[in-house]
Amino acid sequence: MIQLVALLCVFGLGSCFALLGSISVKLMPRLQIDQGKFGALVSALMLSCLTASMIVGIVIDLVGYKPVAIAGFLIAGLCTFSIAHARSYVAVLVSCVVLGFGAIALNTAGNTLLPAVLSQGTNHAAALNLGNVFFGLGVLLTPLIVSFLFQKISYEKAVSVVALMLLAPVVLALLATYPASEPGFVVTDAFALLKEPAVVIAALMMFCYISLETSFCNWLPVFGKEVIGRARAGAGVAAVDASAQRLLSLFAVAMMAGRLGASQITGITTYGYWYIAAASLVATATLVFMSVAKSAGQARVAAILGGLSLAPIFPTIAGVTQAHFSSKVHGSIIGIIFLMGFLGASIAPRVIGGLAKGSSVQRSLRLLVPLAALLIVLALASAAAIR
Repeated sequence: MIQLVALLCVFGLGSCFALLGSISVKLMPRLQIDQGKFGALVSALMLSCLTASMIVGIVIDLVGYKPVAIAGFLIAGLCTFSIAHARSYVAVLVSCVVLGFGAIALNTAGNTLLPAVLSQGTNHAAALNLGNVFFGLGVLLTPLIVSFLFQKISYEKAVSVVALMLLAPVVLALLATYPASEPGFVVTDAFALLKEPAVVIAALMMFCYISLETSFCNWLPVFGKEVIGRARAGAGVAAVDASAQRLLSLFAVAMMAGRLGASQITGITTYGYWYIAAASLVATATLVFMSVAKSAGQARVAAILGGLSLAPIFPTIAGVTQAHFSSKVHGSIIGIIFLMGFLGASIAPRVIGGLAKGSSVQRSLRLLVPLAALLIVLALASAAAIR
């Protein structure tokens, strides 16, 4: 049962991250907001995740997995209910802030449990890639469910279904038996990690990576709406919206396939940074391609390439870094690298939204190209240093 809890944690994280992007085409007119204010909602979620990262990382090393997993499911589900029924921008903004703490609780619990319960600590990067296939499943199912339900029931009821999906696993989290945490952790151990080059470089890589992934998750439907709307000028708004939302599903399927493939590489923990560099190169090329895409087919290709290229980057960063340290500080490591990651994620989507007000989301995505290129440089530098 504990394996299922770990997988559902990262599934729930994927659902949390896909939520705003999945409902964006309905939420913006409901609240009467533009791309800039929607970008501010994404940034609020990411800033909350940033604030929670180090705190929750230390907490899980202090008190163990169970309380953090339970809190994650409860907070994520209740905040999604709030977003479903809120009618003001401020109410949704507050819900996004609190949702960030639930998402980080799920993230930290899941990504510290996965190596322990899937590979017994023998191949961290492979275990994290395999487990985070379920993150992609969360990103996939959330927009599919929402897109289908929007055609059948009200906005409030459709988003409430997602809330129930996030709340239900709390029963399993209460009943599961968890592996014992390694004793001896003190808070100063977490701060000592800030002096470790491997952790610092991993944190900088996560700054670049989460900026990329969050931008894809939240702006891909809007990007698709722009490209498909121009390519199919005669199509109805509902048809264009549905096609745009399906891009996020393609992205999620590609991410799942990429992580499943990466999990089968036996040496990925040892040579992980070389795989990260190669994947980042493909991501860079994909972003350039997206900025000039002119058809629905090209938009779909971009979504697939984006998912495949980004897929192995985070699990491999986390797995390689965890493998260098005792399991008693794995929660703190996740907290530190995600703190920097969410700093980037809180900036990039909002900047894209702001630039889109005077241009388009498609053109604004060029902002991400330097971040993808920097990720290549950091990965190669890390590989050279470890060798």
